[in-house]
Amino acid sequence: MTDARSNPKSGRLGPIVPKGHSLGEFPNYQDATKLVERLIAGDFAPNKISIIGHDPVLVEKVRTRLGYGRVALSGAITGFWMGLIFALLIGAGIEVSPEGGMSYLPQQFFSVLVVAAGLGMLFQIIRFSTTKNKRSFLSSQMPIATRYEVIVPNEDALPALKILGLAGSSE
Repeated sequence: MTDARSNPKSGRLGPIVPKGHSLGEFPNYQDATKLVERLIAGDFAPNKISIIGHDPVLVEKVRTRLGYGRVALSGAITGFWMGLIFALLIGAGIEVSPEGGMSYLPQQFFSVLVVAAGLGMLFQIIRFSTTKNKRSFLSSQMPIATRYEVIVPNEDALPALKILGLAGSSE
């Protein structure tokens, strides 16, 4: 079996697909990891085991509907946080008198937060309404494989099969 990491001594660049003896194919990743756990529990060297995903597929999961309300809320939250950082940096709401006394005016501090939230909301709504390829939903993408194969080096196949109880008893 070859290592999936690049090896500077061998002169190969980039990852390569491991070769070796297949211990099984599984329809999902969880089943493949269960087999790997059994091998490791039987004291098989973990660095000699590879899980290979075949036939990669890109799955896009739709999470929620996207409308002006959600965009406005997102913009308001972002603007609020930006306003909070800005207000703390400039010391909004803190007044220093000529004699050296300090007083706190919370209405000034909160007005900076409200204005920043409003600006954030406005900018997000404008951005959303002017987007040409507007989608009305939020989604996330993830690559998955349609099947998974557990592979060990050919020279280590017999010990792995013995751990799994699949080796023939002709010794």
